[in-house]
Amino acid sequence: MFFGVAPEQNPYLSEHRDGGVPGTRPEQNEETKTTMNDQSLTPRPVRESQSEMAEIVLPNDANPLGTLLGGRLMHWIDLAAAMAVHRHSRSYAVTASVDHIDFLVPVHVGQLVILRSSVNRVFQTSIEVGVKVFVEDCIADKRRHVASAHLTFVAVDKAGNRLKVAPVIPETTEEQRRYEDAGRRRELRRAELERKRSALP
Repeated sequence: MFFGVAPEQNPYLSEHRDGGVPGTRPEQNEETKTTMNDQSLTPRPVRESQSEMAEIVLPNDANPLGTLLGGRLMHWIDLAAAMAVHRHSRSYAVTASVDHIDFLVPVHVGQLVILRSSVNRVFQTSIEVGVKVFVEDCIADKRRHVASAHLTFVAVDKAGNRLKVAPVIPETTEEQRRYEDAGRRRELRRAELERKRSALP
């Protein structure tokens, strides 16, 4: 994970224009592109990456008001996203970036948090994952939307070199919408990264 690292210092934040891995020679970059065999790059449907995890909010997860800590929820979101990434890529992966997260409703001690994740789109070595979070009140038999987030991961080998990832196949209308939206979000992230780089002294 690279939370708290300046964008320009994060080696995995974006696909470099030359397709290379930061800090490596061109011949090393070419080697990482052919690490995985053809079978591992066979396109896979979104449904194969769909994951769900559940957490009961305990006192240790909450602030003095008895509501879930935002940082703990972000940790769970990262884990849920990683589950989807590993199911799709079948490789190691690192968190490169997280889009902004809005906390829509408070979550209290004793409530059940449900996190659902799936791969939205693959860009050569990077993968965007969507995570949607719900809270269930088992006593009142109610479920509410808590937060949604989009995270970008990069597939790597044991040495930290990037790996190509199998394309994802959207099968439903909703999956197709998420696929197209992921492309637009990627362009926005790239533009923001370039803006921050140009602002450096």
